[in-house]
Amino acid sequence: MPRRFTPSEANNELTEIRPLVEEIVAHSRELRRLQAQRQALGQRIAGNGGGIDAGALGELEEAERQERIEITSRVDAVHKRGAIVKDLDTGLVDFPARLQGQEVLLCWQLGEDQVEHWHGLEEGFAGRKRLNPE
Repeated sequence: MPRRFTPSEANNELTEIRPLVEEIVAHSRELRRLQAQRQALGQRIAGNGGGIDAGALGELEEAERQERIEITSRVDAVHKRGAIVKDLDTGLVDFPARLQGQEVLLCWQLGEDQVEHWHGLEEGFAGRKRLNPE
């Protein structure tokens, strides 16, 4: 059974989770940059390939692999704390909870000071509702 958080417990976890999520977002951004660079290089190679360092594509692929490893490591660390990373680009994290006898997800996004929202299991971010103060 997954851990269930109260809003206070989720907010307490942010001291450990926030830095991990900041790193996830940064590595995700770098991964997208590398992918775009590799795609552009691939198009140049497909065009004529002249004047391109043969190892450049391999170096980009290795850098992408390293970014994926870094992202996976931090996502795993968040998940081990009982929270769920929902979006690598925005730093969206859910915390399983029970509110008024109902299974829900407390919802936090990087840039927010604390966990102040929740949504049903099937609603997602678009269905966020504000928590009542504890």
